[in-house]
Amino acid sequence: MNPGELERHGRRTVAILFAAQSLYSAGYVIVFTISSILAVQMGGSPAWTGVPITVILSGAALGAWPIGRYMGRRGRRLGLSIGQLCGFFGSLVAGAGILTRNLGLFLAGLFFLGISRGTLDMGRYAAADANPAHRRATAMSLVVLGGTVGAFLGPPLLKAITGFELASGLRAMSMPWFVMAFVLLVSFLLVFGFLRPDPLELARIHAAAEGGGGGYPPGSRDLKAILRDRRFFLAVLSIVSGHLVMYLLMTVTPVFMNSCHHAVTAISWVIVFHMFGMYGLSYFVGRLIDKVGRPPMIVAGCLLLAVSCLLAPLGKDAPWLGLVLFLVGLGWNACFVGGSTLLSDILHPAERGRTQGLVDTLINLAAGAGSLGSGFLFAALGFNVLVWISLLVSLLPCLAIWAFTSRGDVRAPVLPDT
Repeated sequence: MNPGELERHGRRTVAILFAAQSLYSAGYVIVFTISSILAVQMGGSPAWTGVPITVILSGAALGAWPIGRYMGRRGRRLGLSIGQLCGFFGSLVAGAGILTRNLGLFLAGLFFLGISRGTLDMGRYAAADANPAHRRATAMSLVVLGGTVGAFLGPPLLKAITGFELASGLRAMSMPWFVMAFVLLVSFLLVFGFLRPDPLELARIHAAAEGGGGGYPPGSRDLKAILRDRRFFLAVLSIVSGHLVMYLLMTVTPVFMNSCHHAVTAISWVIVFHMFGMYGLSYFVGRLIDKVGRPPMIVAGCLLLAVSCLLAPLGKDAPWLGLVLFLVGLGWNACFVGGSTLLSDILHPAERGRTQGLVDTLINLAAGAGSLGSGFLFAALGFNVLVWISLLVSLLPCLAIWAFTSRGDVRAPVLPDT
């Protein structure tokens, strides 16, 4: 395959994955908005508020590793397709749970939806597979950018669906689940039908063309050998720390604003600013990661998270908190894309599926811990203490980079410049 064909396949892969991510994110914003409300209604207690997101994250965590291992053996296309079919099935089951007022059935559907979310998140690795080392971060960032579609299309789509339910006499908040099923079916057909050649096959071609360069060895290693690579530790730490800080602050800020008597509209705008920080500038972050290197941009992301933590206690106005959550989202993006790109850099194509699946399991566990833990910490210690804990977590990758570079351990792989 000549370089022109490789480049064309790389761009085509990114376009398909961007479309799939956009479709999913638009439906997921709707599901995320109403799932807690439905759980409280059917459960009869506010104690059910955090259960739906926890179930979704549990599905994402438990599904990522086995599907990642499957991707390593059979390719990205089939692995991503299985995840979307799980989501299609889960959406139908959740919708049936709403129609029958069966909470257990509803939560079972959410679990399968979580599997689809965890699988689709691994689409960023497929984008990296299909592109050479100097364009990996940009390719990943474009797939992550697909989340912007959900931020802006989800709310008006939910409004249109709600209006249709009222006009048709359907049970309130039942229709979105079948819309989500349709979205996932379209996404499945897109990926299964058009994601060819498989991104993992393109990764092998790139690896051969680079002659074993790009930071990874020419052969496959076992998991113990990969875990000994300090760059692997840095990549995982940056992604997990970013997720933990983001979920700690993102989950508790609406509750904090509500306690400060902010209107729901103001709270929703703060979340919009946060999502714009997460996704809106992703392309430019990816270009910077490819240009200045992975570790420097991980440091930049950590510092943005730290600055947001320092700013958070200084004001309670909605515009101020909107700025804080925007910086949280932007810092998360730099840590997430930078760490994910570094992970792809150091893994041989034969190692990527199983190892990246394991990493994404850790990511979703961190997100679940942040989502659940934020409420307990806020209730027990208050908003300011929660922010100081988040500050400490945000600086962990910076401390790791300082330790690795100052120790001068020649037996460990050096941090790459790219």
